Amino acid sequence: MDLDASPVETALKRAPGPSRILVHEVNWLGDLVMTLPVLAALRRAFPAARLAVLVDYRLAAFFDGSALVDEVIALRRGGKRLAAVELIRAAAQLRTRRFDLAVVLPNSFVSALRVALAGIPVRAGFARDGRGWMLTRRVTPDAQLMRRHQVHYWLGMLKATLGVESDPKQIAPEVAPHHLERMRRWLAVRRNERSKLLAVAPAAAYGPAKEWPREHYVELISSLAQRDVQAVLVGGAGDIARCEAIATSASCDAIVAAGQTDVGELMALLSLCDGFVGNDSGAAHLASALGIPTVAIFGSTNPARTGPLGPRTTILYKAIECSPCLARTCRFGHYQCLRAIEPRAALSALANLGAIG
Repeated sequence: MDLDASPVETALKRAPGPSRILVHEVNWLGDLVMTLPVLAALRRAFPAARLAVLVDYRLAAFFDGSALVDEVIALRRGGKRLAAVELIRAAAQLRTRRFDLAVVLPNSFVSALRVALAGIPVRAGFARDGRGWMLTRRVTPDAQLMRRHQVHYWLGMLKATLGVESDPKQIAPEVAPHHLERMRRWLAVRRNERSKLLAVAPAAAYGPAKEWPREHYVELISSLAQRDVQAVLVGGAGDIARCEAIATSASCDAIVAAGQTDVGELMALLSLCDGFVGNDSGAAHLASALGIPTVAIFGSTNPARTGPLGPRTTILYKAIECSPCLARTCRFGHYQCLRAIEPRAALSALANLGAIG
């Protein structure tokens, strides 16, 4: 790694430590889960500091129950016409809080520009996307770091730029009590109380190269029903049609929760389940981090880089000759890396984890 220091940051290191820290968070739910070790490391290194996160408003509820952070600042983005206005507005909002350290986790140019415009004196992050000049503590990731798991990527930056030691072990997100109570009530009128409850996430925002075939999910949910296990299909508003089609084809009492929860409520719902199976998605990372038995199905992406790290997790992955391609769609059209993973493999993995009998 290449490391540059600024006089401002050198002065910070000689001082007792920052008193107000901002972490500019990432934009995807799964990535957000993987940044929890960063927040924990900052909390340990600077226990007296006020720690705030800047995060997309759609993900803000992720921190509703968190003791790691003191403040959540919701970031709203509009279309291109409003981008400059919203950038200036966000920078002005941050300026009033007088942060003395910003840790920028996304690689984007605009994320570094946002904290630079806010006048935060010490700004740490990766020198990528032409933004190095806006960071006072910057590092260029080397090839070895790029091959390691994503968790090490951010923690490596934290150590190189701020000297903060860390533990890559997955941190469990904390579920807010009010979300838990709401989801208990929501389930009470929908589930079969005598059955086990298994969360199923059959969609992925990235694209079809991360989505296990519908017919595999239909077979899996039908097999679960025969074992007295009820499925609850989770996802966002854009996943409702896919989840409803799978639930209908399975011809059993599967529950469709897609589009019914925000991120905080999804966390609560997953925590009430006996297990999880689904695509490489934010829901898979949440379930794994919460410690419930989790089976994550990988297609185009590389689990060694971005797989969930929870203690009770099994990853199903077929490393065929073109894997991992990291593409949204299969350039050959066969999606064999996903089709080759049979429903019985998922059932066996769930049984081995103790999620089903």
